[in-house]
Amino acid sequence: MELKSTAFQEGDRIPAKYTCEGQDISPPLIWNGVPEETQSFALIMDDPDAPGGVFTHWVLFNIPPDSRKLPEAVPTQPQLPSSALQGRNDFGRIGYGGPCPPPGRQHRYRFALYALDKPLDLKAGASKKQVLDALQRHIFAQGQLTGTYQR
Repeated sequence: MELKSTAFQEGDRIPAKYTCEGQDISPPLIWNGVPEETQSFALIMDDPDAPGGVFTHWVLFNIPPDSRKLPEAVPTQPQLPSSALQGRNDFGRIGYGGPCPPPGRQHRYRFALYALDKPLDLKAGASKKQVLDALQRHIFAQGQLTGTYQR
């Protein structure tokens, strides 16, 4: 499965608009190469370079199986109009929280999309760990997009 954004290319700098120094809105994402059997998607964005260990920026799950994109500025609410649910990020909020690294070195931001054989039996506000635990043994395919940001 291939995951892309129209806002930045694999390995490129994430535009400031999508960070705490800009509008702090989620970037547009698109994907293809989805297995036919897919029943839902889950998306996790994290920063493996955070000083305190991996920092979770976005947890989104039960994305409908016919979805092939997420628009820019996904609302930061527990349930989206599509019925997809959002988890809690490490900022302590529901939905997307953009890159906001301490000044200094560049950080990587990983967007991981999972095609699953069933929706996850979790409630909105679930943690990244709860989502990852629930999706084990249900992954058909996975796609990843990595962007960078430095302040």
